[in-house]
Amino acid sequence: MVNCIAHTQRAVRTAPAPGDATRPRAASPVRNGGARRPLIAPALGAALLALALSACNGTGTRPALVEDGGCRPPQGYDLDAAFAKTKDDLSSGCEAHFDTYLHRLLTIGEGDPTPENKRKFSEFLEWSTDAGLISRRQAQRTYNRYFNVKFVSMIGDYSNCSHTCRGKGRVLNDLRRELVDKERGLLKVSADRDSYRRADQLMRETELVLEATCSACSTTR
Repeated sequence: MVNCIAHTQRAVRTAPAPGDATRPRAASPVRNGGARRPLIAPALGAALLALALSACNGTGTRPALVEDGGCRPPQGYDLDAAFAKTKDDLSSGCEAHFDTYLHRLLTIGEGDPTPENKRKFSEFLEWSTDAGLISRRQAQRTYNRYFNVKFVSMIGDYSNCSHTCRGKGRVLNDLRRELVDKERGLLKVSADRDSYRRADQLMRETELVLEATCSACSTTR
């Protein structure tokens, strides 16, 4: 593949411009103000290079679209249309940009917050699992992180001194970051104030439990 590209680039650089094949070859390139005249027009050279590279990639599979060439997350305020475009793009070579598309969908959802958006994101994540883009576990964690009161960061026994207090700062930071995501999913996208208040309350209670646990652990040493 690398050799194919290198050969293609050399061929394009040395290819004659249209009509040059019938002209007498000069002893040296014509100079204009000291600059060497290009052997091939830039636009034609780019076209030939693109055509040749597509031949290099001709393996029977659809080439991945580049970020600025085809993988462009949806715009506007219509969430249903955004989901449709996202599914089409992710099925057409843009699967590496899944997270970018997901965050754009959340941003569009913020423009029209409604509890119905929870179902739409749940169905999208289920589709993503069926399409093989993410695992079922990843889909569940993503949904819970944004749209569930339950904290996916709360894994483990927080009453265990060695497990909890050694990394208490990291645990609290993880919980706080997740609360920000829940604010986005529950409040800004779904307009579910009650669920967000419960998540916020759960976060505060967890902080108190951690502080009490680590204080008790330090006194028993």
